[in-house]
Amino acid sequence: MSRVLMVTSEATPFVKTGGLADVLGALPPALVSIGEEVCVVIPRYGSTSLHGEDRIIHEMPLTVGPHTFTAAIDEVQREGVRYLFVDCPSLYGRSGVYNERGVDYADNHIRFAALNQAALEIARSIFTPDIFHAHDWPAGLLAPYLRETRAADSSLQSAKCVMTIHNLGYQGLFPRSHLGDIGLSPLFHPEGLEFWGQINYLKAGIVWSDAVTTVSPTYAHEMQTLEYGFGLDGVLRARASRITGILNGVDYAEWDPEHDPHVRHHYSARNLSGKRFAKQALLKELGLPLSLKRPLIGMVSRFADQKGFDLVAEIADQLAAEDLALVILGTGEARIEDALRRIAATHPERFAVHVGYDEVLAHRIEAGADMFLMPSRYEPCGLNQIYSLRYGTVPIVRSTGGLEDTVDDSTGFKFHDYSAEALLYAVRRALTAWKDRKLWRERMRRGMARDFSWTASAVEYQQLYDSIRLHSEPVLHFIPAGSDEAPSVA
Repeated sequence: MSRVLMVTSEATPFVKTGGLADVLGALPPALVSIGEEVCVVIPRYGSTSLHGEDRIIHEMPLTVGPHTFTAAIDEVQREGVRYLFVDCPSLYGRSGVYNERGVDYADNHIRFAALNQAALEIARSIFTPDIFHAHDWPAGLLAPYLRETRAADSSLQSAKCVMTIHNLGYQGLFPRSHLGDIGLSPLFHPEGLEFWGQINYLKAGIVWSDAVTTVSPTYAHEMQTLEYGFGLDGVLRARASRITGILNGVDYAEWDPEHDPHVRHHYSARNLSGKRFAKQALLKELGLPLSLKRPLIGMVSRFADQKGFDLVAEIADQLAAEDLALVILGTGEARIEDALRRIAATHPERFAVHVGYDEVLAHRIEAGADMFLMPSRYEPCGLNQIYSLRYGTVPIVRSTGGLEDTVDDSTGFKFHDYSAEALLYAVRRALTAWKDRKLWRERMRRGMARDFSWTASAVEYQQLYDSIRLHSEPVLHFIPAGSDEAPSVA
C-alpha cells in the first residue's frame, strides 16, 4: 500500500473546467478501493462550494520566492479520499480557475507555485506521502520544489514524484521576468525550466519527476513526435524509458443510461427501447424537428482548435444537405462560439448549438443522440467517446490518442487524415450503416459491453507507484545550472 498525495487545480464535484476534473474525481476513490491511501490537494476558489468541510488548519504560512501568504486548510472526505482545500483568498478567491472572460490571471505563476508549496507543507504536517502525484502544468513545480526541500529537510527524503500529462498543449508558460517570483532562478537553463526563453512549468515536472505518465498508450507515443510534442518532444524522448501511457477510465456510477438521474427515459443493452424516447425528448428540448428516422449526431466539447471544429465548419453545408441533425454543446474560444452560432442560424432545421456549460444537457445528449462526433486534431484520452459507447451512441472519431485506443471498427467509425474530406467520408459511412437497423443495434450493444471502468487503470497506477518505490533514491536528483550531470533534452 502507498500513501499518495495528489496535487491538482480541479476535481469533480468541487470545481471543473474540463476532463482533468473528472479524472481527479474518479481516480482517487478507485485507488482507495484497491488499498491505497489518497489525499488530494486543491485550491479553494471563490466559486467552490463545499458542504460538511472541517477547517483543520487555520493559519499555514506559505513562501513562494520573495512572497509570503497565509492559508487555511479545509478538509472534505469523499469515498474514502481526503480532499484538502487551500483557502487563500488573495490567490484563489476569484470566480474563475485560470482566467476570467478569456483573460488569464496575471499572477497565475504565483498562484500555482503556491499550490505546490502548500502541498509540501501538507506533506510535512498533515499527510506524509510515499508518492507525490502531480497533475498537469499547475502542479509542474512540485517536483523541483520537492528536490529543493530535500536539501534542507530530510522528512520527505524517500518520497517519489509522478507527473501525469493530461494535455501537452497546455504547459504553463510564463515570461522569464517572473523567475524571481517563484524562487527557482538557478534552474532556468535548457535542461531545466527554460523553454525558448520562457519558464515552462510542465517541462519542470517532466524533467524532475521520477516517472511520467499520460492518459492513453497511443498518446504516450504521439507526444514524443514533432507533430504532437508542442516543442517538448525532445524532452520526452530523452525520458522515454520513464513514460507510461495509462488509459483513463470513466465513472459508470455517473455515466450509465440504466440509472442516469439526468435522463428521464432509461435503457440498457438488454432493452434499448428507452433510447428512442430519450431521443424524442432531446429533439423537443432542442427545438429540432421530431424526426426519429433521421440520425441525431451529438458533440459535447470545449470549443478549441484541438477539437476539430474547423473541419466541422468546413463541411457544415454538406452536412446540412444530408438526412441528419446535429447538436453541439460547449464553450470556449469566442471565434468558435460565433462560428457555430452562425452555422446553427443558417441551418436551424439541422443544427442546434448550445453555448455554455450544462452537465445535465451533456448527459441527455449522450442518451438521446444516435452518434457522437469527435474529429479531434489530437486527443490525449477523451472521455465522451467512452461515455458514448456505454450509452449506445456510436462514436465517429479521428484515430488519434485515446480515441484510437478505445474505439474500433466494430463499435464505431474512425478516420485517419485530419481533413474535412476524411471527416465527411466517415460521417457518410456511419449514415449508410445506420440504415440497417439490426446491424446498427448489434454495433450499439458491442459498444455498451465495453468496460473502461477505473479499476483497471487504478491497478496500473498502483503498479507504477510500487515500481518507483523500489528505488532507494529518486531517479532524478537536484540538478543545478551548469552541472555536467544535466541530461540533454535537445
